[in-house]
Amino acid sequence: MSRPFPSRNSSYSGSFTRVNGKIRAREVRVIGIDGKQLGVIPLNDALALARTNGVDLVEIAPNATPPVCRVVDYGKYRYEQAKKDKESKKHQHATTVKEIQLSPRIDPHDLGVKLNHAVGFLCEDMKVKVVLKFRGREMAHTEFGFQVMTKFLGDVAPYGHPDFTPKLIGRSINVMISPLPRNKRPKPPRASEGGQVPAPASGNQQASADAPPPDRPPNNVSSKPAPAAFANNPFAKLDVTARQDAPGES
Repeated sequence: MSRPFPSRNSSYSGSFTRVNGKIRAREVRVIGIDGKQLGVIPLNDALALARTNGVDLVEIAPNATPPVCRVVDYGKYRYEQAKKDKESKKHQHATTVKEIQLSPRIDPHDLGVKLNHAVGFLCEDMKVKVVLKFRGREMAHTEFGFQVMTKFLGDVAPYGHPDFTPKLIGRSINVMISPLPRNKRPKPPRASEGGQVPAPASGNQQASADAPPPDRPPNNVSSKPAPAAFANNPFAKLDVTARQDAPGES
């Protein structure tokens, strides 16, 4: 009934479980095959009970006094433990930290690109570390760096919140942004083909988008240009009808 030691390559070798003859206690607290407590009994009696039922005596709490053992099939026990470990790892989320670097003289377009990256990371439940570095004489005007950082945090506020206020450490301003819960943040913005989030159109832009283009007239208007009008038209007094009705004209 005793099982050999697990191999070194086995996934269970990290947490070795004593089974049957590997148990070293004189008395053990036994859980029966039906899950009921059987109390504290000598080890030999517990092993005999396991042999009678054709299963194993597995030590499940070795640090207890006395150790807790369970009468169960060892293969089934290993399967259940592996299934529980897999379920626990599925619900665990390894915290990933992404870093974004800024500068006090960053271009507005570049700042928008950095903002899109930060929003994408936060929507994937990642933390974002924002670092604004000063170079050379820029340290004389750190207030510009704090202005850029404040604007960045304000734009990213719907998706994440800073863990602490921005701090000046050495020659850089650092802050850590954590994502908001899924039910408290808007849906991830759709990225355009260029990989950036399109800006929402204003009212004037929306109205101009609905209007026909300037080089194409509306459907109810003729596409022929109107004849130009003269200020002093010399043919204004000419009787065109009389000329057309004259006899002998074909």
